[in-house]
Amino acid sequence: MILHSFRSVALAGLAFCVLMMAVALGLEHIGGYEPCPLCIFQRVAVIAAGILFAIAAIHSQAGRVGKVIYGLLSLAAVGTGAFIAGRHVWLQGLPADEVPSCGPGLDYMMDILPMQDVVAMVLTGSGECANIDFSLLGLSLPAWTLIGFAILAIAPLRMLLMKSRG
Repeated sequence: MILHSFRSVALAGLAFCVLMMAVALGLEHIGGYEPCPLCIFQRVAVIAAGILFAIAAIHSQAGRVGKVIYGLLSLAAVGTGAFIAGRHVWLQGLPADEVPSCGPGLDYMMDILPMQDVVAMVLTGSGECANIDFSLLGLSLPAWTLIGFAILAIAPLRMLLMKSRG
């Protein structure tokens, strides 16, 4: 199916974000898998992209500049999520002796540290983020999430490359 309008592309991106969050929440609440700090940051990126896609769909009659801005912002959210997922995959691939030790929980860090320090500590990774609790077809959940972000990147790229139609 080829998406011809800006709104349909934005809605497709939003739908894929909803699907990604449904899988994540299903694995957490039904499967019993507790998300690590990097997983939570990936979820934030999915939600941010979803919000941007929703706003873009609602405001689909924006001029060319507005559509480019929506495309760039949603691409930035998707790219950030892909970076975090890639970092997570890298951390899971480290030899056991190179895995960082487990740090404090995300809630604790958010209570006592400034946000930039929390982000830096989470992206550095911890031992809990290196655990592979779930895999499907030989790929860990962060690897599947990275694939999801790669697929999701099609929407903002399409938004940026399409002619100015509603």
